[in-house]
Amino acid sequence: MKALTRPTAATGALLVGGWLLVALLSRVLAPYDPLHSMIPLMTPGARGPDGAVFWLGTDALGRDVLSRLIYGARTVIVVATAATLTAYAVGMGTGLLAGYFRGRVDTVLSFFANVILSFPVLVLYIVIIVALGASAANVVLAVTFGSAPAIFRIVRAITIDLRSRDFIAAAIIQGESTWRILLVEILPNSSGALVVDFCLRLGYSAITMGVLGFLGLGLPPPTPDWGGMVNEGRTMAFAFPHLVLFPCVALSSLVLGLSLLADGLREPAGRLRRVG
Repeated sequence: MKALTRPTAATGALLVGGWLLVALLSRVLAPYDPLHSMIPLMTPGARGPDGAVFWLGTDALGRDVLSRLIYGARTVIVVATAATLTAYAVGMGTGLLAGYFRGRVDTVLSFFANVILSFPVLVLYIVIIVALGASAANVVLAVTFGSAPAIFRIVRAITIDLRSRDFIAAAIIQGESTWRILLVEILPNSSGALVVDFCLRLGYSAITMGVLGFLGLGLPPPTPDWGGMVNEGRTMAFAFPHLVLFPCVALSSLVLGLSLLADGLREPAGRLRRVG
């Protein structure tokens, strides 16, 4: 918690925490139904005939941009977090096994990781989504498939380093099981670096959702999604800049917050701690 007192980390935590609060309270904060059509292409701050105020305007279908932005926060945070956690489950599990056992296990897992990493990640995402279809589950699958090999390499390198430490040798001599050594001795001692990487990778997942949504390969409409909002408004961006400006600012602020949070946690994460 002391790391959060640093200005960089505190600013990042404030941005990320703000969007988390918006996502949790989306039903309360959104002034309108994000799927309900009202008056198309109202400018920010305009009033409707009934006196209703559209603080961020409306889109081409008459849906309130502020309401879609608020509900979009929930969509982006939930899907990006699920994708990142799934990628970490796969990457950490295989990285621990490869780094601890080495030999043939390490060779096989490293080969598959290197093969996947040899492909441009965006092309990989697009191929998976085009092949399987646009849905939240397939976005999670695509991000997992593209991100897990990089996480695998990080965890593998940390595990190889920790495997040679004296406290691991002592745990082996004491007869501790392999799973206990991996989960109680090695994993907690690598958590600092992984927390930093998790924050950064969560931002990458949010950006990926935005890019896929912009390309029309994200969540299917009419789901509120920041990337999809940019895609829907891009043809009218010059006449109605609010259609793309506000979702871009929202996505940028979330990613900036995660980057600042990761940067603020970087120094404390460098300290190795003995657990168990």
